[in-house]
Amino acid sequence: CLSKEFSSTSSTTAVGTVTSRVTRNGNATMEKDLLNHEDLAGDRGMIDDIFDETYQEKEGPNPPLRYVWRNIILMSLLHLGALFALTLIPSAKIQTLAWALLCFLVSALGITAGCHRLWSHRSYKATLPLRIFLTIANSMAFQNDIYEWVRDHRVHHKFSETNADPHNAMRGFFFSHIGWLLVRKHPDVIEKGQKLDLSDIKADKVVMFQRRYYKPSVVLLCFTLPAVVPWYFWDESIVISFFIPAILRYAMGLNTTWLVNSAAHMFGNRPYDQNINPRENPLVSLGALGEGFHNYHHTFPYDYSTSEFGWRFNLTTAFIDLMCLLGLASDRKKVSKEVILARKMRTGDGSHKSG
Repeated sequence: CLSKEFSSTSSTTAVGTVTSRVTRNGNATMEKDLLNHEDLAGDRGMIDDIFDETYQEKEGPNPPLRYVWRNIILMSLLHLGALFALTLIPSAKIQTLAWALLCFLVSALGITAGCHRLWSHRSYKATLPLRIFLTIANSMAFQNDIYEWVRDHRVHHKFSETNADPHNAMRGFFFSHIGWLLVRKHPDVIEKGQKLDLSDIKADKVVMFQRRYYKPSVVLLCFTLPAVVPWYFWDESIVISFFIPAILRYAMGLNTTWLVNSAAHMFGNRPYDQNINPRENPLVSLGALGEGFHNYHHTFPYDYSTSEFGWRFNLTTAFIDLMCLLGLASDRKKVSKEVILARKMRTGDGSHKSG
């Protein structure tokens, strides 16, 4: 069970600091490490999640917003249903609440350990059984199929806080949280997304199988299975079975993921790079199974843990470590403590001294 470290002293996986330059990242001035991209690309097979320092936003006014009314109506109904589900909690059996929590955790891992850390960033390797499990969990989460999720997320990292970022936090909390799903994508997002190298994703037969059968998999795994189990196995009412493990659990899963795009880009400290917007937000990490250490993650996107603190507020890291122990995962990428400390001293906001 291998765990690779990125270190300025390592002779095999070195991607430490070479030099630095001041660049523009949206409206924020940012001092970026110039990573040894060839070594990094050779080790992970991709560099499309590294910020593109050459990107220039087009001059002139932004195109007018085009509302996606289908999404607006469906998201409104979903959240109204979730509010109704809250009133049903006192009437629900304890087994139903436990089942809803289990469905939440499984679906969340489909996003965090699957879409995010495995397929978007290639920060570790997974065997076929684990990839199948994470794909099933991803369909239960219903946040776009893996291929589309990865494409949007790599664009988000490569063009963070610009018009080419699907949920650009410079456009405000509401937009980066849910608004980006209620309007047509900015043309720059579409243009840059089409130019990404997604050959690794296309080569994964599990991912492409899910993409082919995504809609029926969502109907079965996101809504039918969570609702049928409590009704069938312990005679829960069908209303409670549907609204708590399916609707409420789904709405909570969406919002915890969205908080990474909104709150973790706006609220918190920046101990690794004070010149970019993503922040360290422990509350988001708690809800999103470890995805709230966002200043670290945007500074070192190739670290499988998305944090330097191991399992602290990071259930996803514990899950990946367990999978590695069981022989289902391997080749975890980890940034060395020397590189982390050097980066804190050079571009951090100083908050690491007290934290």
